[in-house]
Amino acid sequence: MVRLRAAQRSRSRLATLGSAGALALVLGLTACNSGGGATEGTYGFPQVKQDDKATITVWVDADRTKAADAFTKANPGTPIKVVTYDGSANGSNSFRTKVQLFDRAQSGWPDVVFSSQNNDAAWASQKSNGKQAFAAVLNDGLVKKETLDQFTTGALNPCTVEGKVYCLRNDLAQAVLWYNKKLLDQFGYQVPKTWEEYQALGEKVAKDHPGYIVGTVGDAWTPEVFFWASKCQANGITGPKSVTVDTSSEQCKRAATMLDMLIKNGTTPNVSVFTPEFVQKYSGKVLLMPGPAWYAGAIFNNPESLNVPKGELGVAAPPAWGSEKAVTGNVGGGTWFVSSHSKNLKAAESFVRFVTTADDYQVNVAPGYPAYAPAAAKWVQKQETSGYYATDLQAVVTAGTSIWDGWGSGVFSQEAVWAKTITPAIADGKSLVSLLPEWETAIKNQAQVNGYTVK
Repeated sequence: MVRLRAAQRSRSRLATLGSAGALALVLGLTACNSGGGATEGTYGFPQVKQDDKATITVWVDADRTKAADAFTKANPGTPIKVVTYDGSANGSNSFRTKVQLFDRAQSGWPDVVFSSQNNDAAWASQKSNGKQAFAAVLNDGLVKKETLDQFTTGALNPCTVEGKVYCLRNDLAQAVLWYNKKLLDQFGYQVPKTWEEYQALGEKVAKDHPGYIVGTVGDAWTPEVFFWASKCQANGITGPKSVTVDTSSEQCKRAATMLDMLIKNGTTPNVSVFTPEFVQKYSGKVLLMPGPAWYAGAIFNNPESLNVPKGELGVAAPPAWGSEKAVTGNVGGGTWFVSSHSKNLKAAESFVRFVTTADDYQVNVAPGYPAYAPAAAKWVQKQETSGYYATDLQAVVTAGTSIWDGWGSGVFSQEAVWAKTITPAIADGKSLVSLLPEWETAIKNQAQVNGYTVK
């Protein structure tokens, strides 16, 4: 639900700095530790001498300052310094770029980092130019197994590399089927349970209620909503540096064929949900909208966006393809990392555990569906008792355990590839089916640039 704000707020202005020292100065950081003197610790990675009284430096984006505030309130005795940055929003890669500078300087690393991206574990878990990996291993004793086990099944997949967990998920961003119950009832339509029914409804809407829409393809996460849910083999990360890409599969073609039909008839426009054009043109006109859980607050229950009235917004489980078991995609969610360089791992672990599991933040403050299952159950109950929704939210819960595991989290950004290669081509009138080979080539090229072996 917070992706809109993350995308529109602070952008890194540090790209022109020429050294890690200048970067640290601008961020107001001091070297929280040094690369020297590290020895293999009890948690499965080299550690510097620990100091339980040392101040921890925490990087957050603008929205996660509330998480830091909640931790500080609950833990007044823990010394903490909070620094805001762009959270690597929109694939800016600022997190990785800054860590590389600190690696060269061998100082300045923060103790905890929030990233809006789910692919940072792919690089943060690996050594860089012979330097130890930035991310601390969490499942070798630093975070208790009982805590890790209570995250929603599959939630920590983006954080897991070769069996090691390197981050904790903040929230899930599972794609569901949002719909306007009032309009569907008014028009006599049923909520589609399959993508075939979804397409048929889109064709009927184009004929009988022109101007109304059933989705959009104007955002960079379009493949994560439609192609991921179709089990398209566009992003099969099979190892730290290996990926399988095949957009010629039937699973990719069926999603592309469906979207081509709905783009052509105007019910799935190539317009971003975060543009004035979308709000002006489609307020009160959205019948259906496949999209992540955070759409509820980002576009529907948002006075600056669609501002859907209370009692109209419903949610259904992700559609299935034919008789197949329904799966879904994931659009963001965010991750918390502990630095392997931290000299106060105790406090750093306490922070990431609090902000991902504690009711004080995840239930009472956080707008997104928590990745931590006990908090998620309470969060859903709180949302349902608000009286805003036209249905219960159990479809969101179902979708949280239905994310297909065949779409990985590599270093490179699938969203960036789509935005550069496909979005402009759709605007030029090209069909998605015809663009599948071009999309595959672009993915493979980007993967190879990042050192992947591509199959």
